[in-house]
Amino acid sequence: MASRTPSAAPRAEEQHSATRAPRRRLSVDERREQLIAVALQLFSDRAPEDVSIDDIAAAAGASRPLVYHYFPGKQALYEEALRRAGRELAGRFEESGEGPLSERLHRVMGRYLDFVQSHAAGFTALLRGGSVVASPDAGAVIDQVRRAAQEQILRHLGLPDPSPVLRRTVRAWIANAEISSLDWLADKPVPVETLQPHLVQELVAALTVAATRDPELADRLGEFFAAERPDGPAARLVRDLAGTLASPALADSLLRLATPPAH
Repeated sequence: MASRTPSAAPRAEEQHSATRAPRRRLSVDERREQLIAVALQLFSDRAPEDVSIDDIAAAAGASRPLVYHYFPGKQALYEEALRRAGRELAGRFEESGEGPLSERLHRVMGRYLDFVQSHAAGFTALLRGGSVVASPDAGAVIDQVRRAAQEQILRHLGLPDPSPVLRRTVRAWIANAEISSLDWLADKPVPVETLQPHLVQELVAALTVAATRDPELADRLGEFFAAERPDGPAARLVRDLAGTLASPALADSLLRLATPPAH
């Protein structure tokens, strides 16, 4: 009886297994970066107190002792992930100085809200201050992001020495954007395409009010409004305001308030 010749398939499989390249070990820096990236994703999807070291190890395909080899605990990993997120969020306020101001701000807010959506749980826990892993370092990261956002907005306004009124106005608007984002994440009462221009228009309106107390800003706003397009966020705001202020229910009262009192 003739001996049975082994089939080619198993031999091919054995050959492939023998020549398969071994999985490359991550370097120290690569492994550390991987753990931070995995932790950031988990902290983005769930509140920080709901994420454990075991969760991070499993998501990274690593062991619990290995995570502790790179980070002394969850707090250190959380703060490092937070710094990474802070740098990313601050970078989203960077925008070219070309084009109408409201359209530049519209692009900035689009990137900001995209970040808010993709880091919903972590963003909410951080800004509400309710996380059990909150710390002074975590607060410092948020303060850095706020300062970076403020400086980027002021840069677009192009005033070399912004007045205290202007700085206060921009800081207040950044706080308003954070509060609006938190409320929006809670129940999303409007689509992001509606919230985005609303936030831009609120800044334009706040700057217009600030200009009544800041002559330099008033001159600069004149240039900005001259460059706006009829279909831009600022133009839509002006039309909405004009329609509201011209309504019969308001016109007489506003005219009375706008008339200087007789002496």
